[in-house]
Amino acid sequence: MTKRNATTPLASAQEALLDAPDLLREIVRSALRDILEAEMTEHVGAERHERTDGRTGQRNGHKPRMLTTRVGAMTLMVPQDRDGTFSTKLFARYQRTEKAFVLALMEMYVVGVSTRKVARVTEELCGTTFSKSTVSALCGRLDAELSAWRTRSLSDHTWPYLFVDARYEKVRRSGRVVSQGVLIAYGVRDDGFREIVAVSCEDTESEATYHELFADLKARGLSGVMLVTSDAHPGLKAAIARHFQGASWQRCQVHFSRDQIKKVACKHRKRLTADLKEIWAATTTSAALDTASRVADSWRNGHPKIAEAIDEQCEECLTVLHFPAGHRLFLRTNNALERFNQEIKRRTRVVRIFPNEGSCLRLVSALCVETSEEWMTNRRFLDMDALREMLDAEREEECRLTAVS
Repeated sequence: MTKRNATTPLASAQEALLDAPDLLREIVRSALRDILEAEMTEHVGAERHERTDGRTGQRNGHKPRMLTTRVGAMTLMVPQDRDGTFSTKLFARYQRTEKAFVLALMEMYVVGVSTRKVARVTEELCGTTFSKSTVSALCGRLDAELSAWRTRSLSDHTWPYLFVDARYEKVRRSGRVVSQGVLIAYGVRDDGFREIVAVSCEDTESEATYHELFADLKARGLSGVMLVTSDAHPGLKAAIARHFQGASWQRCQVHFSRDQIKKVACKHRKRLTADLKEIWAATTTSAALDTASRVADSWRNGHPKIAEAIDEQCEECLTVLHFPAGHRLFLRTNNALERFNQEIKRRTRVVRIFPNEGSCLRLVSALCVETSEEWMTNRRFLDMDALREMLDAEREEECRLTAVS
């Protein structure tokens, strides 16, 4: 029996892809092409050459468009429709952060602080060298978009929950490399969705810088804050007390645990971690405080500072127990911001040292926009009916006590 040597179209495509000089670029191009075709299919309500009663439009060829990615600039054939109403979201969402990333590298190249490696990377990304006027024009367009996002109104919703954290990036200033504070805040709206509401680059993390951050949030319409979750930075605590009178403060349980675990030898850390988790697992404030008292007593002889911290500071970590049970897991820590900070670090460590503050703010802002949009298109973060029911019950109880008195 003669073996067939015919090559299928799929096998030919696979061989061509594997033989390509730039395999990664072809993989990215193929994936982006599939995304564009899927968007067009959804727009017109039918696959290519498909006849169906549900069709709402007609394809009309393709139009070339350049997209700059981290694996190089590539030309994609964007589908068109006869009515001219099709618009893909791929370029706007993908290129916002890519532009910020590329601009950071470009600026390093232009101001003469980059290595030959940075120059090579920027040329590979964009296929050309850059003049100062080119960088300035690109920065102006992207900065206008990001500035509009950072100053947008927040008055369409109330924001019961607010989370605040900071990280640090290295920035070049007057020939010196300095540490720049990046302050980020996100809030949970009254409809249960969450958004990043503020990002700011400051010289230091202090009460004054947090004062400016919170004052700007309130000026943009942020209101209705009932709980702020953060670490125990003194300046941040003072600014929260000043700007959100009547709101509760939840000290991040993860930050508190880390602070205490650092104070004991490695052989004691597993035990201390288990003791603190037992406190956090309590479902009522009284039960948590009883457990905390017992835990503190068990550490008092050998580690009096640990016992003192648990006695005096633990209650700051238990504020969340006054809020709906279904919300507590998400409100007790700053884990969401911690994860986002890790994503920022993954992007910024490629740049290492930003050429100026504007470059740092640009890239972090672009990442914030991207993440905030993802949060808004995902499922609802919290069911806020539980909070409204809790508040209604509190008001009824208050009215009952007033009537009795």
